[in-house]
Amino acid sequence: MILVSVMYTTGPRFDMGYYLSHHMPLVRERWSALGLHDAKVVKGAGTPDGGAAPFQVMALLTFESVEAFQKAVAAHGEEIFADIPNFTEAPAQVQINDFAESP
Repeated sequence: MILVSVMYTTGPRFDMGYYLSHHMPLVRERWSALGLHDAKVVKGAGTPDGGAAPFQVMALLTFESVEAFQKAVAAHGEEIFADIPNFTEAPAQVQINDFAESP
């Protein structure tokens, strides 16, 4: 299993209503059959010292494998990425993460 973090920087407009009611259902609909196991959305609240959060929103997508994520993007990435301007001008930063094993 891997975790794909899709992070949107703080500052530019972000339409959370559209994101939750249209974009994330689109992601789940297109990618669930291709290895997406879970999709969570978190909203940045701040830093420990009271500063602004560096990311206003993050989508945390759990996939079966890097290969499954790559196949999902190849199949439907163009449609999903083309939807981003409908809810924000913030560039999406994408990071692939492995789950760490605790000792």
